[in-house]
Amino acid sequence: MRTQNIQTRQSFGRVLWRTIFSAGGKKLLAKGHMISEEDIHMLEIEETHDLWVTELEEGEISEDEAVMIVAREIGCGSLSIQLAAGGRANLFATEQCCILVDHDLLRQINYTASVAIATWPNFSHASAGQRVGTVKSTPFVVPKADLEVVLSMIKQNGPVMQARPIRTPSAAILYTDPTSGTLARKVFETIMCQRLQRLGISASFVLASLEEEVSVARSLQHLLRLKPTFILIASTTAPAGPRDVVGRAMLRAGCRIERFLAPVDPGTLLLLGYKDDIPIVSAPGCFRSAKPNVVDLVLPPMLAQYHLSEWDVASLGHGGLLVCQAFPVKKAMRAVTSNSAGWGNRGA
Repeated sequence: MRTQNIQTRQSFGRVLWRTIFSAGGKKLLAKGHMISEEDIHMLEIEETHDLWVTELEEGEISEDEAVMIVAREIGCGSLSIQLAAGGRANLFATEQCCILVDHDLLRQINYTASVAIATWPNFSHASAGQRVGTVKSTPFVVPKADLEVVLSMIKQNGPVMQARPIRTPSAAILYTDPTSGTLARKVFETIMCQRLQRLGISASFVLASLEEEVSVARSLQHLLRLKPTFILIASTTAPAGPRDVVGRAMLRAGCRIERFLAPVDPGTLLLLGYKDDIPIVSAPGCFRSAKPNVVDLVLPPMLAQYHLSEWDVASLGHGGLLVCQAFPVKKAMRAVTSNSAGWGNRGA
């Protein structure tokens, strides 16, 4: 990239190397701005007769063109792209969706250092109009060779981010308790409704069952015939494993157990199974409180009809300690201040 000083009237279509201020100190144009005819007229009124601009050299591409190319390639699904100032392209959800992110590919691309990509966390729920990703380049120009490396990574590995649409989902809920399913429903239903409403849905089908293998299996079979998007089992008991009542009932109903135990707190005792493409989830203790737990992590992908695998559940451990999200910031700062004072005293 070369820089040169040229007359203002010759600057149309050029990119500013330096920010321009008025005689009174007001910012007129930012560096990186492409000069238009209106800009030239305004600068002549301000008596700015010459400018420092940039000029691309062979093997370079402008920042705006680079980020738009990358943004079009890194995402798929329900996304739109908007160019922003300063070599940035933003990605927005065009409808309610679940954001899926390839962590490894994202890390590889960001390691190239010519472009930086930031996204929402994997399995996030997004509404229409929300910004879910951004691409930023090095200032002014990007070497074409670097851009080709990034595009080659995407071509070989697929998109970095997918906005998987959530359209007309139906939720089925099964409440179970060893003495009375109605008791479980009475205890959990308010929290269950709050959790679903946060995602803009409500329960389409609801049953309550005695927590006994045959009864639970019969209830599951009834719900499965209705073809819901997913089934949540809200039990008042905590299973020791898939061989407890709920797990045995799932097998009796024809389900396949995908995973027991999630590296998430709250929600470690997650039990995930499938009957054909319908996921069934039991998450003991997760319906007593509306605070974040493993159910909030797995609901968005299930709503988008993404097949959660054993590997997906195992990958929830990074960021899976959800209890820290409820720790008050001011309390944390007081603890840091207190500890810092203590260290200072010890070092005295």
